[in-house]
Amino acid sequence: MVTSRFSQLRRAVGVGFVFGVLALAAGPHEAAAQGLTYTSGQSLSPAFEGWEVNPDGSFNLLFGYMNRNWEEEPNVQIGDDNHFSPGPADRGQPTHFLPRRNRFVFKVQVPADFGEQELAWTVRVNGVEKAAYGSLKPDYFVDNMVIMSETGTLGPGSSNPELRAHTPPVVELEMESVIDARVGQPVTLTAHVTDDGLPRRSRSRLPVTDEGTLNLGRALGAPMRITVQKVMGLHLTWYVYRAPGDGEVNFNPVQIAPWEDTRPFSNSPWAPSWVPPELPEDGRWITQVTFHEPGTYILQGRADDGGLFTDSRVTVRVSRPVL
Repeated sequence: MVTSRFSQLRRAVGVGFVFGVLALAAGPHEAAAQGLTYTSGQSLSPAFEGWEVNPDGSFNLLFGYMNRNWEEEPNVQIGDDNHFSPGPADRGQPTHFLPRRNRFVFKVQVPADFGEQELAWTVRVNGVEKAAYGSLKPDYFVDNMVIMSETGTLGPGSSNPELRAHTPPVVELEMESVIDARVGQPVTLTAHVTDDGLPRRSRSRLPVTDEGTLNLGRALGAPMRITVQKVMGLHLTWYVYRAPGDGEVNFNPVQIAPWEDTRPFSNSPWAPSWVPPELPEDGRWITQVTFHEPGTYILQGRADDGGLFTDSRVTVRVSRPVL
């Protein structure tokens, strides 16, 4: 299982501090809050995000998911518990699921004559089966402005000419797309990322006072708007997309969460106090990943500027070390 980012935070800042923050946040409705949030044991719902048009006249159906657990990252192999229908069960969907809401995770291309057909993605987690149905219904048409609105770049109904002209980051992988590795031996992933500088980087800062102490009022303050809100800033993050069983994977440095982790002090663009990383001078993002179980893994790298994103995948075939 991939090491929990919030668990790493607890170790970094101290268990007592985190429990104290949670107690302040809970207030008089602690029992109700406990009934609404879970670390594990809950279901997962696939989500149909919409569709887009390809230059050749075909279409892409866009999917994501909502994992109701804050910590549990289920591995669900392709088969009865993770499949598409009708047609091939494997349409490139993930088998490793990150916590909470993950939007626009993958695309399924369908032909120009797809018409009024539907594709169903079904996933069973913790004994509960859920499905999402992809179609070309007009209300589900997606363009870049819809993506930026749905992921929290824009507020409801917001738009401007600058962002309408915005383009996703450009990514060049500086390694093979299929890599052979061994258990326990780090693999280096290098990606060169360029961007148009939009949207402009957020001027976010850590919730501390001028004296360097924690400012709880700002750290636990109410959101600025009722929809999901995101901190802007170019970054690249790698995560496990497919894994054999519960193979443990470690990234160095620890990766920014690509999922909507809204908890204070989380390493996620959706956390209210998140600060974007400094950009590498040469535009090259270098990450090491170590695998602890043999098998074939697929890693997905997301270059995200806070508005739009570009996904890249690498397959790693991990074997046992030679004794």
